Amino acid sequence: MAASTRDIAWQPPAGADPAQVDASLARMSQALLDGEGSAELTPAQRSHLQIVAGRDAEAVATIEALIASLVAEGNASRAQRWTPYLLLVEARAAAPRGFEHAYADAFRARFAGLDDVAALQGHYWFTADAERAYAQLQQALAGHAGDTTIPRDAALGLAGQAAFVHAARAAGALAPALVREDQERRFLIDDAVLIPAGDGIVLSAHLARSRGTTGPLPAAMQFTIYADPVQNRALTLQAAARGYAGIVVDARGKRLGTGTIAPYEHEGEDANAAIDWISRQPWNDGRVAMYGGSYSGFAAWAAAKHRHPALKAIAPYVAAIPGLGLPMENNVFLSANYAWPFYVANNRLLDHEVYAQAERWRDLPGRWYASGRPYREIDQVDGTPNPWLQRWLSHPSYDAYWQSMVPYGEQYAGITIPVLSITGYYDEGQISALHYFKEHLRHLPDADHTLLIGPYDHFGAQVPFKPMRLGGYALDASAQFDTQALTFQWLDHVLRGSERPALLADRVNYQLMGADRWGHAPTLDAAAGGHATLHLSPERDGAHHRLSRIAPRPGGHLSQVVDFADRDSEGHAYYPNPIIRDSLEPDGALSFVSEPFDRPVDVVGTFSGELKVRIDKHDFDFSVSLYELRPDGSTMQLSYYVGRASHVRDMSVRTLIEPGQWTTLPFERTRMTGRRMAPGSRLLVVVDVLKEPMHQVNHGTGRDVSGESIADAGTPLHIDWHSDSRIRIPMRPVGESQDPR
Repeated sequence: MAASTRDIAWQPPAGADPAQVDASLARMSQALLDGEGSAELTPAQRSHLQIVAGRDAEAVATIEALIASLVAEGNASRAQRWTPYLLLVEARAAAPRGFEHAYADAFRARFAGLDDVAALQGHYWFTADAERAYAQLQQALAGHAGDTTIPRDAALGLAGQAAFVHAARAAGALAPALVREDQERRFLIDDAVLIPAGDGIVLSAHLARSRGTTGPLPAAMQFTIYADPVQNRALTLQAAARGYAGIVVDARGKRLGTGTIAPYEHEGEDANAAIDWISRQPWNDGRVAMYGGSYSGFAAWAAAKHRHPALKAIAPYVAAIPGLGLPMENNVFLSANYAWPFYVANNRLLDHEVYAQAERWRDLPGRWYASGRPYREIDQVDGTPNPWLQRWLSHPSYDAYWQSMVPYGEQYAGITIPVLSITGYYDEGQISALHYFKEHLRHLPDADHTLLIGPYDHFGAQVPFKPMRLGGYALDASAQFDTQALTFQWLDHVLRGSERPALLADRVNYQLMGADRWGHAPTLDAAAGGHATLHLSPERDGAHHRLSRIAPRPGGHLSQVVDFADRDSEGHAYYPNPIIRDSLEPDGALSFVSEPFDRPVDVVGTFSGELKVRIDKHDFDFSVSLYELRPDGSTMQLSYYVGRASHVRDMSVRTLIEPGQWTTLPFERTRMTGRRMAPGSRLLVVVDVLKEPMHQVNHGTGRDVSGESIADAGTPLHIDWHSDSRIRIPMRPVGESQDPR
């Protein structure tokens, strides 16, 4: 068959020699630049081709115009990603002076006129992994082995990869020294700060201040167990660039500090000691703010519990609550973080070698599940003791051990400083971040606590630029924001009286998926605008049962049988990966679907419910998943709940179920969502008994679940789901402000 006119002639390299690869790609790029369709090239594509073809002077002009265009559009930070490309071609075009000298001159000239924030944004783009990029390029080339032509789009993709490799190799060889030189020109940096924390414990820290500031400064502090000297040094510089004394404090036993590494257990007291020490330094004005994501977010709350007068604000993102969100959620232990203790507690820095054993950690839950052994023996299945897991398993209730780590109960009432919580609808730890928010306001109704939430996962909620596709869901354009920049804008508002960021217009700020806009409300209830109570009816609706606004006839129920001894089957996969599915097959789970909506409906907030059940055992774990079922049959997951029946009323006290008796199980610790559903969509609720590799298996004996094995499975669980069960959904038709019931 004749080649398409859109195909590009391709002469594969004779071998794997980089020079031969470069020569083949250069010929291909020349053909694209000079051939039919060159006028259709975007500036980015043209610059890639010019770099690979060696047309450096042309590439300089193209990239400079591209950068100017992005800046004019208000995308100055995104324009920075082109700096490594520009320096590469500027240095190659000035080859008579010597590439290395020309590259250094171009770097210094480019960064000399930038302020500290812009400079650090530019530094970031010089940290790419060139060898990994080259391996990916080789893999892409291998897909065209033996071809004599390549589709035009594929050729453009190869050119983009090759240009990236060229820029990354130059940056990797020359930029580290230049970046450090530029940073030390701008900042006073101390990477070996030692902080006394009491009882002979010493903590280490990184500290940075801008050379352009004078006098004492407020301190922006992170406290972390992730002792990564390069990353944490960079965090201090980000704060210093914004006019703060940036400091990142390592947890006890990490990096240069003393003491025994103990995840979660001493962070509150140690962070409080660090705040006290900082407040007495001549470079600090007596004010400290804490911020940061995940573990650092947890540490900020742990410190706030101690109410040090120098702590003036906290900005935690995707903040964890040990014992509530991980390593167990609603009293069910999870395997997702199984490898984490090895990563953070094996040495003074981070055990990347062990943590990178992806196949080991991926396969372990399935191996344990198939073995039928008790959950507390999962480390024996792995072959390496996991002492931290064993310590945590000895606290299956949310007892004093867990309660001591973060604010609990009335302690929230004493936290009167401003708080900014940032999390995501698809953040695994959202249950914790939202719990902090709800508990703070429950115990202190006028708390100065602001929530920002949108369609982000644990990673996306923390980073400056959000990936615009997540689990098959394409984010609305308005969902994009810079977490770091927003944090410091908020801190400037709190500590320096500057204007409040527009994105934080009210206490609750949420990105409404599907509407491409942000909503702002004073409370979660106001954001919801109303709730609908829907009943789990036994009546059929196609492949599902009915999710009805009208209570079904009395006495109805649905039955389910679950065999815990059968390890060839699993329960409903409630976890939102992917978020968008072409279809959803509930298999043995029970599914309930509403009537189609005749107009757009907003679902904003957390769902809750009451399940009335009857079982023939003493306990079980269950999940409830909430989806949008779209007219084409595809689904979008909105939220979910997973928990232990014996702990639904109190996470700290276990109350076993009386076999054969109807029991009502209220649940509410679910994840918040914000979604505008189109006409024709329906709500889909799936309830199931939890039985799969990523959690403990609760066999229902009433003993400690971690000690139960497949030998305790006995006869299959028989469970009846009563038609009095109901789900409460935060929803309202667009344009209505009243409760839609």
